[in-house]
Amino acid sequence: MESQNQPSMDGIGTDVKAVATTRRVRYSDFLLRVVGVALTLVAAVLVVLGKETEIVPIIITDSLPPLKLPVTARWQYVSAFVYYVVSNAIACSYAALSLVLSMVAGGNKNGKAVLVLIILGLLIMGLLFSSTGAAAAVGVIGRYGNSQLELGKG
Repeated sequence: MESQNQPSMDGIGTDVKAVATTRRVRYSDFLLRVVGVALTLVAAVLVVLGKETEIVPIIITDSLPPLKLPVTARWQYVSAFVYYVVSNAIACSYAALSLVLSMVAGGNKNGKAVLVLIILGLLIMGLLFSSTGAAAAVGVIGRYGNSQLELGKG
């Protein structure tokens, strides 16, 4: 809060005032954590609420008409989607917890707390990347099939 008379590059003095901020939480940190909570929650809820029903014809004999059965696909039936939902729930919980911790700590963050939040954030990102890749791979196989594994599109 004190002003100093410092010479600049061209030799002319300037008045510089150092102003301390009174904001306890940086807005960008707060905004990114809120977006993280919202997006991971939306991702988990959309997968949990999604289901698809398709009519599958089953041919018993050639003389009888095909038996048409409705088959419902849900997220619990595929382990990659279970992994995706659980990892998004973990990430949402972490983002909410880190949001609360960053608000409580405010501007008084010491180096160790910041380092722990950064490392945990990186671990959560790795978890989300791996679960998204697993779910996407299963989705691609479901949509296009895989001839090498004899999983045809049908």
